[in-house]
Amino acid sequence: DGPTRMTRLPLAALALAALPVAAAAQTGPQLSFEAGLGARIAPDYFGSEDDSTGATGSFRFGAARIGGLEFGNPDPDVRATGWRPRGSFRLVGERTADDNPELAGLKDIDLSLELGGGIAYQGPDYLYFADIRYGVVGHESLVAEVGADSIFRVSDRLTLTAGPRALWGSEDYAATYFGVTAAEAAASRFTDYTPEAGLVSYGVELGASYAFTDNWSLDGTVTFDHLTGDAGDSPIVQDRDSTSASLVLMRRFSFGY
Repeated sequence: DGPTRMTRLPLAALALAALPVAAAAQTGPQLSFEAGLGARIAPDYFGSEDDSTGATGSFRFGAARIGGLEFGNPDPDVRATGWRPRGSFRLVGERTADDNPELAGLKDIDLSLELGGGIAYQGPDYLYFADIRYGVVGHESLVAEVGADSIFRVSDRLTLTAGPRALWGSEDYAATYFGVTAAEAAASRFTDYTPEAGLVSYGVELGASYAFTDNWSLDGTVTFDHLTGDAGDSPIVQDRDSTSASLVLMRRFSFGY
């Protein structure tokens, strides 16, 4: 580009000319968030004794400005405290009798995508959160998750977390993954079973996040879960206890900033 010709204008004129642009930049819609995809090893299905590897993903809300409303902080390096909104995302793998012969007679369950959000309270070295998600693809039911983390900032790039988790599922969710209909019972080795909505599992999650650059990071998690209530009592469940691990490559996106 050629040299600017605006240097001959009076300083006051430059300031006045810049005002509309600055105002538009501050009042226009703005959004920042982190999203990523990766791999996860977990039980073949809820309650299975065997493990398999599949795709997974993650989403973290950063900040948004719509008109005069502002949420979050667009600066990812700011360690803000207090209440803030958050996004929530989960993939649940398919369940088929072809992959798991012990499920012969049960209907197959397609891959499910859960989307939702929640609220979190951030402290200097801890985090509390509550999320609710809906199966927009697949099970088409509600789940809710609550948890807490202790946060250990080892360095500017490496952060470790550890804390409890609990998952609640609606009646439709429980029926999808832990129920056995009368028709399925007649065609399989399982007895008829109708679970109700309630606490599905609880456990502990360990996490690590390493930032390669300002926009790219690698997140790893290891989760220990215990199925409980009607879910744990399901005749489909072979093992109430499970361990899963994931590795996700994250990318930060900013629009309008």
